[in-house]
Amino acid sequence: MKKLLLILFFTFHFLICAFYKADAQCSICSKTAQQMGEKPAKGFNSGILYLMLTPFAIAGYVGYRWWKSNKIRK
Repeated sequence: MKKLLLILFFTFHFLICAFYKADAQCSICSKTAQQMGEKPAKGFNSGILYLMLTPFAIAGYVGYRWWKSNKIRK
C-alpha cells in the first residue's frame, strides 16, 4: 500500500511538472526573449528551466542513494 501511494504521488507530481507552463525568466531575460521572437524565446526559456532542474535532480539522486543506503543497513 505504501509503495502504491509513493508511485501515485510521484506520478501525479511528474505530470503536473511536465505539463505546467513555466516562464523562468527575470525581467531582463524576458525583455531579451521578446526581442528575439517567439521560437528562440521558447528555446531560451527551456534552457533556463533545464539549468534550474539540474541541481534538484542531483540533490534528488543523492537523497535517494542515501535513503537506499540507510534502508539496507537496517
